[in-house]
Amino acid sequence: MVSPRQWKLAVVLASLSSLAHAALPDGRFNGNIMPHPAIPPVEVPEGLPVVSRNGTQLPPYNQTYIFDQLIDHNNPSLGTFKQRFWHTYEFYEPGGPIILMTPGEANAQPYSGYLTNRTINGLIAQQQNGSAIVLEHRFYGLSNPKPDLSAESLKLHTIQQAIDDLEYFAKNVKLPQPDGDKVAPGQAPWILIGGSYSGALTSFTMVNKPNLFHAGYASSAVVESILDFWRYFEPVRQNMPRNCSADVQAVIAHIDTVFKGNNATAIQAIKDNFGLGIVTHLDDVAGALRNNLWDWQSLQVTSGPNTTFTRFCDSLEVKNGVSAPASGWGVETALPAWGNFWKSGYLRNVCGKQNAEDCLGSYNVTQDYWTNTTVDNANRSWFWIVCNEVGFLQEGAPTGQPSLVTRLVQPAYDLRQCQQMFPAAFPKPPNVNVARTNAAYKGWNVKINRLFFANGLRDPWREATMSAQSITVNVKSTSQQPIAMGDGFHCTDLSAGSAVDATVNAVQQKALASMKTWLTQWKPTSTHAGPKGNSPQIDSRPSFGRNSREKPVNAWFRPSSSFNGA
Repeated sequence: MVSPRQWKLAVVLASLSSLAHAALPDGRFNGNIMPHPAIPPVEVPEGLPVVSRNGTQLPPYNQTYIFDQLIDHNNPSLGTFKQRFWHTYEFYEPGGPIILMTPGEANAQPYSGYLTNRTINGLIAQQQNGSAIVLEHRFYGLSNPKPDLSAESLKLHTIQQAIDDLEYFAKNVKLPQPDGDKVAPGQAPWILIGGSYSGALTSFTMVNKPNLFHAGYASSAVVESILDFWRYFEPVRQNMPRNCSADVQAVIAHIDTVFKGNNATAIQAIKDNFGLGIVTHLDDVAGALRNNLWDWQSLQVTSGPNTTFTRFCDSLEVKNGVSAPASGWGVETALPAWGNFWKSGYLRNVCGKQNAEDCLGSYNVTQDYWTNTTVDNANRSWFWIVCNEVGFLQEGAPTGQPSLVTRLVQPAYDLRQCQQMFPAAFPKPPNVNVARTNAAYKGWNVKINRLFFANGLRDPWREATMSAQSITVNVKSTSQQPIAMGDGFHCTDLSAGSAVDATVNAVQQKALASMKTWLTQWKPTSTHAGPKGNSPQIDSRPSFGRNSREKPVNAWFRPSSSFNGA
């Protein structure tokens, strides 16, 4: 068991690290690191007390509890670690469901808004008289089985260990509510909810632990692990303005041609065009332009017209007040316009005070983010899963396919970074066995009763979900496993505020109807006395760290597009 002294030391080191090793303004540690498939935080209502159905004033939504979770489910003798969770029984009545969610690959502290009816979690709780829980995923935030994020420690950071955490928590937690020791699975219906990776984890868990959760809701769930995930950019290409798409493709094709040639003057001119003259490696230069396409992931139906992505396309396509035709203006106009957009503020927004080489160069292994193993570093923790189990490398499209991003960036580019970040685990770039992950948890082949999949047409992660246009198996939506898609973006349907879009509202209403039907089918299977563990403890540890409220909580959900609630 990790000692209290080790815990305090780890938290202090995380805090000092977040100050001494400054992240980029958006929270990443390098501008050529891929974005997480993470869910957006939802703000907690301020100024109003939380009151139960019988009028009892409850703890605030951000009250943090800790649960003694097993360090290693394969070796319980190693003891336990402190896993954080948040809980409310605002809408609960005896017999109602217990609704569990993990936000997945992030410090969970900013996600207590998912206890409220500003989210699908809270809407289900309100409709079905349930209580709601947000559980921090192992190796994120302050829920760490080990005091650091070294490769040795991260051997315990696997999808299966995370699934086992959910089972052990559900079966052993005593919830801070009047009947909190009498609502274990079998005594009460449990519903598992997740979005993005944690949406996939919802599907994986229901496959791996049948009948543990009575129902599940998986939003933008990336259920199919894919190594070369070039199709990440396909929903972007299909849904962005046609003139912008045409010009981005034309400029990228031109850059690839020049960078593959031997004209040093032309190569330097392109680097200088974007303010990247000092960046050494050409794949870093061309790969950096993915940032403009990655901005798409920060969009929501509530974003409004003045987003970074909109400003980017306008800078390319609006000239003297006139918009380009669907075919775009062409390289001669779009290339300098794109460069001007970078030099007039975008490069500074991406890199902050770092120079372009330090910010965007990916070859210098002496930079501290490659070796910094302090806790509460979501980038490092997620990259471990990328390098070992899921892939999702966001590269240029194959020849013959339209491509928004450079073909100089291929899987070897990111797999090299796996080796650089975890040299003790990977003496050479790893071979990520995504086939094993898909075989273990069924990927697109999942067939589970009472599992609702909700997806967005404009989600860049769509092609790893059950609504992928490139899906290679016969997938049908059924009453027991509905697959619903609205015109949303990434995890849009998790927010009640997104119901301003009629198609997203239709998805949410279908989910609420399914949950209502499915919960009438639940019957208790256990009459035992409930969990034998200790009552939940309030977490008094400092909450600062890399991803505290004062720091960027998610690299890819900027304030202009975060969920505002209902």
